Parts: sequence; structure tokens; C-alpha cells
Amino acid sequence: MSARDAALQVLIKCRRDGAWMDTALKEQLAKDRLDRRDAALATRLCAAVVQNRLLLDEWISRCLKGKRSDLQPVVLDVLRLAVCQLRFFDKLPPNAVVNEAVNQAKRLANPRAAGLVNGLLRAMLRDPSRLSLPADLPTRYSHPAPLVELLRENVGEALLEPLLASNNEAPLTCIQTNLLKTDTPALQAALEAEGLSAEAHPWLPDCLLLSGGVEQSAAFREGLFWVQDAAAKLAVLALEPRPGERLLDCCAAPGGKSVAAAVAMGDEGSVTACDIHAHKTKLIESAAARLGVTVIEALQKDASVPDPAWRERFDRILADVPCSGLGVIRKKPDIRYKDLAPLAGLPAVQRRILEAQATHLKPGGVLVYSTCTILKRENEELVEAFLADHPEFSLEPFALPGVGSVPTGRKTLLPCVEGTDGFFIAKLRKR
Repeated sequence: MSARDAALQVLIKCRRDGAWMDTALKEQLAKDRLDRRDAALATRLCAAVVQNRLLLDEWISRCLKGKRSDLQPVVLDVLRLAVCQLRFFDKLPPNAVVNEAVNQAKRLANPRAAGLVNGLLRAMLRDPSRLSLPADLPTRYSHPAPLVELLRENVGEALLEPLLASNNEAPLTCIQTNLLKTDTPALQAALEAEGLSAEAHPWLPDCLLLSGGVEQSAAFREGLFWVQDAAAKLAVLALEPRPGERLLDCCAAPGGKSVAAAVAMGDEGSVTACDIHAHKTKLIESAAARLGVTVIEALQKDASVPDPAWRERFDRILADVPCSGLGVIRKKPDIRYKDLAPLAGLPAVQRRILEAQATHLKPGGVLVYSTCTILKRENEELVEAFLADHPEFSLEPFALPGVGSVPTGRKTLLPCVEGTDGFFIAKLRKR
């Protein structure tokens, strides 16, 4: 199967079954056993189509004589994929793109649909002006209008369009060096020996940036690094784990921040890593074993329920709570199309988790509350409400690489500013 066919099958599954793109893509790539080059192309194609779906539909509508809603769903899938290639993939020969799209329509629809596909795509090639960008932000950046308004309310007008644009970029894979086994220069050399291009992160020490998948590399299997965005690593740095301490990561799966804390502690002390789902604790255990970390204990536990046996037990607690995920749209592009209504209930869940974990912290201890969203109701407003009810807690200033001093004790990171995932970090000290 070609990279284009694999990408089309993923898009069909996402549309038909409501599957998440990254899950469907992993399953398809495993099934088709594509080589690294074709797997990378299929991945880029899927991401580009999902990132630009509303824009692609606008361009398709401009060239249709009838209504887009009258198209067979699979024909629309074929057209989206083909138009995306014609517009965003300059190195792919246009005639080859058209011919493959026509063949896909023949196989999955009918000859009449294949003729429609051929005619529409040829018309686009003859008149590239049909692919001009629309003025309205929701269509131009393929973010539904309600989401655009929500983001505007939270980041302001000046940052809105840069944020939308950054959400449509393809970030490099960010990895952290496992200092228990190697150092960053040695890791970089090992990756380059495998044919992977690795460059030092511009401001985060012991962090490298790579393009393409890395989990099939020998260096990954040997536990020389783990994949983790710089923002998540900064949350651990704000926590300031120290050797010999007792640390709790209450919403830990798949385990990246637990590992980062254990490595920062020199694998001395204890890290209790919890998740509400039993199968996810296996992911934590697997990560720790691969990386040679011995101080992590993975437990199945509901973070929103306090444990009397854990009362004032931990020196430091990381509460990276479940959230709307609107800070990671560039990595999970289909998040933008999900219904916003259920997100309104998240602050109540997050508050229960924060309340429960506050009971587990020793007097004088530190709790870092973090999310991968940029919504104030899940971030600043929630922390302020918690502090109003808990005078024994206060925000504590901190400083981070690439960010500098944070005198307010809380910081929202944006992909269009810091170049990280959208992320929120608040450092709380228990008096």
C-alpha cells in the first residue's frame, strides 16, 4: 500500500468511526508495514488534511458545480487528500497526485465519481487562484468559529492569529536525555549514527529536537531518552525534585513527568506515579523499566479521592490534571473539531483533584498544578478559587530556562511565543 492510500484509510476511519487521528494512524502503519519514508509521508498527509479540513472544503466548494454535501463521503475524503497535496506538498508531482486520486475514487466509489475528481483537480491546476486564502480566521486556519471565539477570550486579539497559525505547524519531536544512562552529546551522536537528524533544543538543556518517528530507534529501545515536550519538562523543573524526597505524580500516565522527576532526583528517593486506569499504570512501569529508573512505583488510583493513609505524606506533588487539551492542537489536530460543551465540566473535576492532593502534601511542601490547555477557567481562575479557600497555600515565584523569572508563581506557555505546547504551570507552597 502506498503512503497516500494509507493516509486515505486513516482519514476514512476518522470520519466514519470518530477515531482519533493518532490512534488510527498507528494502527494503519502497523498493519501496512510501511518503510520509514512512506510512514513519515502518510503521517504528514494525515496531519495536513486534518489541520486544514475547513480550508480544503472551502476550496473544493469553489470548484464544484453542485453542493459539497451531495458528494459521497469517501469522494470528499479523496478530494481533501488530493487538494491538500496540490496546495501544501510542492515536491509531489501534481499529475501523480491527480492520477492516484482518480484511481482511489474508482476503487472506493465509482467511475462517475472518478471523473468528477479528475475534472475538479485539473480545474484547480489550471486556475491556482481558486486556492487563494479566505479572509475569515475560522476557515483560513480551520478552527471552528466557536473555538476561535473561545481562544480569543483567553489569549486576546493580538495573540489570536499567531496562535491559530502555530496550531497548524508541524512541531519537531522533542526528546529528553536519560542522564542516568548517557549524556546529551553521546545521545546526539548515537541518533545521528542511526540516520536521524538531531539538534539541540534552543534553550532547554539536555533536550534534543528531531523530525519523524523515533520510537523505532535503537537509542529509544536502549532507554537513552524519552519523548516529552519542553513544556512538560518545565513543569517538573518548577517542582524542583531533590534526591531522597518522596514525590507524588497523581495523574502520571504515560509516565514522562514521573521519569523526568526521577532522573532529576538521581534515581534516589521515591516517586509514586498514579493513574485511574489500570492499563495505563502498565505504560508507566514499561517506561521506567526501559529507562532503568528504579524509584517509580505505579499505582491505580483516582486522583480526585483523598487517601487518609497519604495525609501529609509527600514532599512534592505534581498534579498535571485532565484538561481540555487545547494547548496541544498542533500535535492532536482533531481536538479542534470536538464538541466544546462537555469541556465546561472539567474545572469541577480539576478542583476535586487539587483539593484531594492538597491533603497529601506535607507542611512546607510544594505542589505544582499544571494543564496542557490555555483556558483561564481551567488555569488561573481555578487556582485563584482554590487559594481563596485555602489560606495555608500560596503561590511561589520560580524561574525556568527559556522563560526566565516568574514572580507571580504561575505561567501560561504558548506555542506561538515559547515554541512549546500550550501549557499552564502554577507553583503552590503549603505553609
